[in-house]
Amino acid sequence: MSSTDTHISCTSLSFSWPDGTEVLTGFDLAVGPGRTGLIGLNGCGKSTLLRLIAGELTPASGTVRIRGELGHLPQSVVLDTALRVDEVLGVAERRAALDAVESGDVRAEHFAVIGDDWDIEERSLATLDGLGLGHIGLDRTVGEMSGGECVLLRLAALLLERPGVLLLDEPTNNLDAYARRRLYDAVDAWTGALLVVSHDRELLERVDRIADLREGSVTWYGGNLSAYEEALAVEQEAARRMVRAAESDVQRQKRELSAAHVTLARRKRYGQKMWDTKREPKVIMGQRKRAAQVSAGKHRILHTERLAAAEERLDEAESAVREDEEIRIELPDTRVHPGSEVLLLRDPVPPYGPPLHGELTVRGPERIALTGRNGAGKTALLRTIAGELKPLSGEASPWVATGFLPQRLDVLDEESSVARNVARAAPDRTENAVRARLARFLFKGAAADRPASTLSGGERFRATLAMLLLADPAPRLLLLDEPTNSLDLASVRRLTEALEAYEGALIVASHDVPFLESIGITRWLRLDGELRDTTAEAVREGR
Repeated sequence: MSSTDTHISCTSLSFSWPDGTEVLTGFDLAVGPGRTGLIGLNGCGKSTLLRLIAGELTPASGTVRIRGELGHLPQSVVLDTALRVDEVLGVAERRAALDAVESGDVRAEHFAVIGDDWDIEERSLATLDGLGLGHIGLDRTVGEMSGGECVLLRLAALLLERPGVLLLDEPTNNLDAYARRRLYDAVDAWTGALLVVSHDRELLERVDRIADLREGSVTWYGGNLSAYEEALAVEQEAARRMVRAAESDVQRQKRELSAAHVTLARRKRYGQKMWDTKREPKVIMGQRKRAAQVSAGKHRILHTERLAAAEERLDEAESAVREDEEIRIELPDTRVHPGSEVLLLRDPVPPYGPPLHGELTVRGPERIALTGRNGAGKTALLRTIAGELKPLSGEASPWVATGFLPQRLDVLDEESSVARNVARAAPDRTENAVRARLARFLFKGAAADRPASTLSGGERFRATLAMLLLADPAPRLLLLDEPTNSLDLASVRRLTEALEAYEGALIVASHDVPFLESIGITRWLRLDGELRDTTAEAVREGR
């Protein structure tokens, strides 16, 4: 099938979770050839939509039609650690058949397995090499690979299948700068229909169009992320002008209605005076009174209708303005005085991952970016500092209360509400105090009572961050492991806002250089067997 014939079509699609939470209702979408970036706030249904298209979820109503073979890279790639690379790629049987034929076993079943794929081993190695995995070969096991390498391996398996339609859900999660460049190259070379959900700015700069999923429907914007942001800014400025004009009209209609009431009251007083003084015959005065009442009623209705219409126009104008709420918090208890020692690292050897040589002392409210290739040991080092792992040798000694935000956000009690999870971390705070502070993390009223199991990725992140930052004692050393994974662009901004209020020391493991620059990193460290100072430019270039 030609790549120009591939497409995705969703018609009147509806889906709700078992607890009754509606995700999509009567949803329509048509995606043709080319690269489409699907964006939207966390919880709006992006990943759910991809799973519906992939057939992993069944819609309550509506249809999904795919023209072309479909490949799907989910947000969380979980592979059996015992699998070999060729098994993940789906070529193990064909390799075995080829080996058998080359050894002289010419039974028909081997030829049936091979089919036309006599070059499958060469194609597999070429695909791995194109994604920067040429060094791993086909016989290594998944357990020997890093999380980022597993993501690329799963993508390699999809590319080998040559699907006409490819769905990617946050594909840059856990990928280092080198691996991201390989992914970007694969996206640039794609010729079929590609639908990608991502918060990665550089990836979204490579798409042909943006589909903005908001409140259950999609708005289309031609061009990449920058073009979308420019168009949205113009659109929002026009919407704000409409709001100002509508507000002015409402005020004018209110003044006119008030003036009309004054005029009618004056007329009523004059009519009553004429009645009381009996200056005209009673019949004539009665007719005039009835005519005045009818006229007054029409006058009042006219102005009331004009005011209602003006208020309706204002509501419509306001609904077009995006006012996404922002996190606003104060965390004075996290303050660390300049010069005070926060952490000492000396030749730490975590129980897994490579050993590290060198010494690092963190003093005061330093903000440190921890970078390095996939498999360099960033997560193992953070878990060792947090006390989750005990070093086999060396030293990892924090001198202040520490908070750790892991990649998987698996620290919440799934059956407990958001409020109860936070209260568990701060047992001395009253319920009112917990709820007041949760509101600043955008969990207001009933939202704080939702079970953790019902939260979207962005909501789960905010709840975990709230539990971490509102804990007693307050963390004065904060460890973040790939915090922007799976966060939409608005949630990344919210995280940045929260960290602006944080006054302690910060160590962040991340490959997201724009995010690291936005939070005021004061020192860049690279793990490559040693703790080495580096620069943002070197990290961006994968050096």
